[in-house]
Amino acid sequence: MNKATLLEWYRQMVLVRRFEQKCAELYQLGKIGGFLHLYIGQEAVAIGSIGARREQDHVITAYRDHAHALAVGTDPKFLMAELLGKATGVSKGKGGSMHFADVKRHFWGGYGIVGGHVPLGTGIALAEQYKGTDAVVLCYMGDGSTNIGYFHESLNMAGVWDLPIIYIIENNQYGMGTSVERASAVPDISTKALPYGMDPRKVDGMNVVEVYEATNAAIKAIHDGKGPQFLNVITYRFEGHSMGDPLRYRTKSEVEKWREDDPIGVLEREIYAKKAASKDKLEKIDEEVEKVIEEAVDFAEKSPFPSPEALFEDVYVEGQPA
Repeated sequence: MNKATLLEWYRQMVLVRRFEQKCAELYQLGKIGGFLHLYIGQEAVAIGSIGARREQDHVITAYRDHAHALAVGTDPKFLMAELLGKATGVSKGKGGSMHFADVKRHFWGGYGIVGGHVPLGTGIALAEQYKGTDAVVLCYMGDGSTNIGYFHESLNMAGVWDLPIIYIIENNQYGMGTSVERASAVPDISTKALPYGMDPRKVDGMNVVEVYEATNAAIKAIHDGKGPQFLNVITYRFEGHSMGDPLRYRTKSEVEKWREDDPIGVLEREIYAKKAASKDKLEKIDEEVEKVIEEAVDFAEKSPFPSPEALFEDVYVEGQPA
């Protein structure tokens, strides 16, 4: 990796971390309502994988979606406004935390139903194949999604039709409060790809460089005619499943052990080893990110709430798509 790329990834990962920390603060103040699922600890997954995608490639994910929106380049101001339920938000204040989207950047959400988006991502891949493009779909999901019917049906169709899609499992060890070992008859999620003709790859999800390289290789494999790809990305969320999670199902020592491989810390060590930047440079980036977050919150708080009439808007699609 060149120095500029490492520093850009550092900026993006710190942006995600500070964005999520600010979200937690605003939630506790009652300014963010509904469910809130933080991405703290998993930053390397979204930043590394989306760092490998090209402009025409699609991204679709589940409800822990803040990092993916930031990674595709959506303005933090509009994301924060959505969280506060404001009309300037990416979903006009009607979607909230779980329903971010950015059509111009081929980011399709943000879905609240576990695994409900997996067939949608598969359908996008089918559409691109039908149109004869070289676009690829990055379809993210948690480990819990691999236990539902949609997952198996989608992988089967992708395998039968040779679709241009990468199934990226953000394996953070727990589906809500239940560990993978207790919820899945096949604890090694990688093996779930084998019946559908896919060659799975296990990836260190705490290392942004490894995530990037694995995703880049998967995109190349699709272009080389090797069919749909499957990445089992091993990561860990440092916070609870959502803001209301009491975290009684895992030990303090377990969390502390994973924190030793904090993905931002892992990248910092890589930057220092490559002499890509000094500590002062990284601290300057931290300060710049803090300013971005402050501006996003200020914009969101000053933005108006949707009007009552907005409740009846966007219910049906009108006219022809642009």
